[in-house]
Amino acid sequence: MMAGTMPVWLPLGVAVIALIYSMVGHGGASGYLALLALSPLLPREVAIVALLINLVVAGTSFVLYRLARHFSWTLAWPFLVGSVPFAFVGARWPLSDPVYYALVGVALLFSAGRLFWTGREAPPAARPPPAVAARVALGAGIGLLSGLVGVGGGIFLSPVLLLARWANAKQTSAVAAIFIVANSAAGLAGRLPAAGAPAAGTYLLLGAGFAGALAGSYVGAFPLGQRALQRTLALVLAIAAIKLIVR
Repeated sequence: MMAGTMPVWLPLGVAVIALIYSMVGHGGASGYLALLALSPLLPREVAIVALLINLVVAGTSFVLYRLARHFSWTLAWPFLVGSVPFAFVGARWPLSDPVYYALVGVALLFSAGRLFWTGREAPPAARPPPAVAARVALGAGIGLLSGLVGVGGGIFLSPVLLLARWANAKQTSAVAAIFIVANSAAGLAGRLPAAGAPAAGTYLLLGAGFAGALAGSYVGAFPLGQRALQRTLALVLAIAAIKLIVR
């Protein structure tokens, strides 16, 4: 696919998806996969391009949220230690059972409902996170699930952090962003040796994703309030859940 023959709607769609997802620190991998499936890209190119955009968008979100001082390395690192190797294992052992995806989708819909409801109330009191070993184990489970499903994992980690009251909405977005960056990089590393040169037009799509992420993550990290951010996350989770159920 040459950049000159790329449909106009494709980079515009990438920018819009990046804007929405980056507001809550997510990369939007499921959205890019659905969009790129309608493009002239070959199937083997779709996964690589989607991961690259995911990496750019989540990375941009992380930088903005970190600049806004919402990131806690103490909270994040055990989840990263557990998730990255298991995300790689999950990616090597994909599942295609519709029942499995439906169950995951229902779980995400439940989380979305809970987050939207609590987003209408006063922010809950913070609780200390569990021990490091427990966070490593939880990160491993989420990483494995993320690798199996083929996403960065933010859609699974974010509701856990918020519903368990281990972080507020902005802290959750910051941790989710670096979590997605790490898992997307691990998935990309496993695919690149057989991928060859990037598909033509990839850099234009990366630029569109960066532009959308820059706008979305700025709004999420700075002007957007905690409750509005939590409701936006609930919407993102609901969209991701529907995509898994009807895939």
